[in-house]
Amino acid sequence: MMDWSDRHCRYFHRLMTRQALLYTEMVTAPALVRGGAVHLLDFNPEEHPVAVQLGGSDPQELAQATKLCVARGYDEVNLNVGCPSDRVQSGTFGAVLMRDAPLVAECMRSMKDVAQDTEVTVKCRIGVDDQSADEVLPAFIETVAAAGVTRFTIHARKAWLQGLSPKENRDIPPLDYPLVHRMKAAFPALHLSINGGITTLEDARAHLDVMDGVMIGRAAYHDPAGVLLGADQAIFGATDPSRTAHEVVEAMYPYIEAQLTKGVRLHSITRHMLGTFTGRPGARKWRRILSEGASKDGAGVALVAEALSHVPDHVPVS
Repeated sequence: MMDWSDRHCRYFHRLMTRQALLYTEMVTAPALVRGGAVHLLDFNPEEHPVAVQLGGSDPQELAQATKLCVARGYDEVNLNVGCPSDRVQSGTFGAVLMRDAPLVAECMRSMKDVAQDTEVTVKCRIGVDDQSADEVLPAFIETVAAAGVTRFTIHARKAWLQGLSPKENRDIPPLDYPLVHRMKAAFPALHLSINGGITTLEDARAHLDVMDGVMIGRAAYHDPAGVLLGADQAIFGATDPSRTAHEVVEAMYPYIEAQLTKGVRLHSITRHMLGTFTGRPGARKWRRILSEGASKDGAGVALVAEALSHVPDHVPVS
């Protein structure tokens, strides 16, 4: 979700669900510690509960980065051991760390030592390249759990670091949900969430019969109303009605105006809103107006309201 789940995206998604845990895009520990890019940790208080996802492989550097995250008030600090991009491979972090569970465990110990009461978690794959996932995944979980980690999110695909692009790694390696489900049976005391290829709340509910949690990434981004509106009711048992997608867009107006006064371009916010009406009448006009107009000088809330006027109102998802 790099370049996707930034603070504007998360604020928008939070208007759709009060209870789902939101994740930042991955922030590298070197960027924070050596590069001083602490602005990458900025978030809005309204985003809670929100987890920050770190990338790195140096235990001391990750500890320093964790301190910065804890000081900012994040609800969780997550180490990414699943991203297959070339950039993270060259930095020796991301999915390549599936090959070195002892190093991951050392990193997690260092992070936990400074995290105070903030939970420290891991997101991983089931394996990489020619590893035997049936052997590697349980050994990885056991080794890292011994460092005191109790929460894992498992992307149910291997990452092929040789031969597949990051984009291809999101779709081509086959999903192995049964293997991830078996991990919950093998490690009943751990909180295990499943990720990968899950696109609907119905899918999520089915996995929750076995797993402790479900992470949804791309589907929640491309069709946020379809996935996030109604999540509080369907997953968390909320009894109050969900907002409509129209109400969510209108609730964004004060935020947009405040961000524009800070010099943020409208496009930086509305690019995350293009999928709001996916599959609904008027969705194409909504996308076209925002795509063509949001980058122009002076574009603001009036443009969003104009785009919204072309989408027929609809009942809340519940």
